[in-house]
Amino acid sequence: MAGDHGHSHVDTSVLTSERGIQALKVSIVGLLLTALFQAGIAIVGGSAGLLADTLHNFADMFTALPLWIAFALQRRAANRRYTYGYNRAEDVAGAIIVLVILASAGIAAYESYVKLVSESVPRLLGWGMVAGLVGFVGNELVAEYRIKVGKEIGSAALVADGQHARVDGLTSLAAFFGLLGVRLGFPVADPIAGFVITIGILFIVFDVGGDIMGRLMDAIEPETIGRIERCAASVEGVAGVHDVRARWIGHKLACELHIAVDGEISVVEGHDIAEEVRHALLHEFERLNDVIVHVDPWREDHPLPASPPAPHAHDVHDE
Repeated sequence: MAGDHGHSHVDTSVLTSERGIQALKVSIVGLLLTALFQAGIAIVGGSAGLLADTLHNFADMFTALPLWIAFALQRRAANRRYTYGYNRAEDVAGAIIVLVILASAGIAAYESYVKLVSESVPRLLGWGMVAGLVGFVGNELVAEYRIKVGKEIGSAALVADGQHARVDGLTSLAAFFGLLGVRLGFPVADPIAGFVITIGILFIVFDVGGDIMGRLMDAIEPETIGRIERCAASVEGVAGVHDVRARWIGHKLACELHIAVDGEISVVEGHDIAEEVRHALLHEFERLNDVIVHVDPWREDHPLPASPPAPHAHDVHDE
């Protein structure tokens, strides 16, 4: 059997998507103002480090658009074609974000290389340093806001995007120190800062990419499986819990499990126990959106199934 929270749960899902979209709108405006200020100084002043940071900030602003679209899609109800709804769109948006960030790393590296071989010296050092500090402050404010809202609505993607903005703020500081090096008589400090920023972006790609790949591969925190098992086992009438599976679909959690009940009770009584398990899980996990409970008959002369199930020979496990 399967189910959800009912009408109130649908309202909550719509509300979380609305808050996610509102957070993206506010953060996009903040990043746009920050990036435009930096871009003007970087172009006029000819700073490679600051230009690399500015390009990354523009990319960060546009990577919010796929997530915005994903939040909008999640408000649509499931249908006969998309029977699980549209929550997976958030994970697809995450993959697009990773690709865009990777492209911004390539552009930043190219611009830094051109500056290095041309041996050009940036101008307007003072303004450029101010722009770097503005980039740091702007990104940090956006990061705080995204992370706060992301945690409140349970969106790992929005939290990760906020952490990304925080690292962007630190790269703005790198651009600042690159220009500071030029002012102190080290002209190569600026393109070197651009390369440092590129390396920082690549670290973001590997970090965020690993999380997104895990979501797309239906990875789940082992402690979550343990909590599901303990919660289901605590329901009266449940003799055992096994074959628990769970996965994140966007910022919603879905799970499937088997429970063992007395094989002598009626089908209606077994159904009622499964309903109790479902309700217990929905109340235990705020972000749980879908639960499927399989009921298995159990007799005292038959051992309960192992939990978790024994691995197959072809399974691969991390040590």
